[in-house]
Amino acid sequence: MKASDVMTAKVISVAPDATLGDMIKLMLQHRISGLPVVTKEGKLVGVITEGDCLRRAETGTEVKRSFWRDLLTGSETLASEYIQSHGRKVSEVMSRDPITVDPDTDLSEVIHLMEKNRIKRVPVVKNGAVVGIVSRANLLQTLSGLVGGAKVEQSDAEIRQGVNAALANLPWAANEFLNVTVKNGVVDLWGCYTAYRQDEAAIVAAENVPGVKKVQSHLSWVDPMSGMVVYSPDENAPVAGA
Repeated sequence: MKASDVMTAKVISVAPDATLGDMIKLMLQHRISGLPVVTKEGKLVGVITEGDCLRRAETGTEVKRSFWRDLLTGSETLASEYIQSHGRKVSEVMSRDPITVDPDTDLSEVIHLMEKNRIKRVPVVKNGAVVGIVSRANLLQTLSGLVGGAKVEQSDAEIRQGVNAALANLPWAANEFLNVTVKNGVVDLWGCYTAYRQDEAAIVAAENVPGVKKVQSHLSWVDPMSGMVVYSPDENAPVAGA
């Protein structure tokens, strides 16, 4: 998937010379937490978010330091913090040089940029103009559609084949110790696992196979050093040393 597949095309933006009050009204009116800052010519010059308004003099939340720490802090930092907490225009408070993507950027790259830079939205720019925005909400909406997809009818044999194929793609999951049985779409996992959460990974892999209605685990935890069963779900209790 690409950025263009999930982005919001109707972008609500704010001008750099707009007041902070105007920006806040826009956010509250449209129930959004960030806005691209766009000039009259359509050029993107920044992004302003709720986070840019956390440290404000009006609420008494501006950065405060002791007298001695102020002396040790650079003048540029002090000036920037003052502007951030006292600025009245969007251009004074916004984050400059925003990270952007183009409509054809792969969705995995968009998410990588959001994670790496700890941001919640990325403007989508084409030929210098903002054509959309991808936010965490867009990603969640897309995921909702995919997770809630149509049910697929598969035979038990096809499901078993699918589960075995899914487990084969997890070489770290000790799948050579697993056996799969299927009846009426219900998958039963038998065998053992040798490391923490390998059993959960196997269950998740099975749950993602089309046609699976339910997954039941009968997997036992075996200590790889001793070869002894440490936990057996069918006995519903640890059996260390058994």
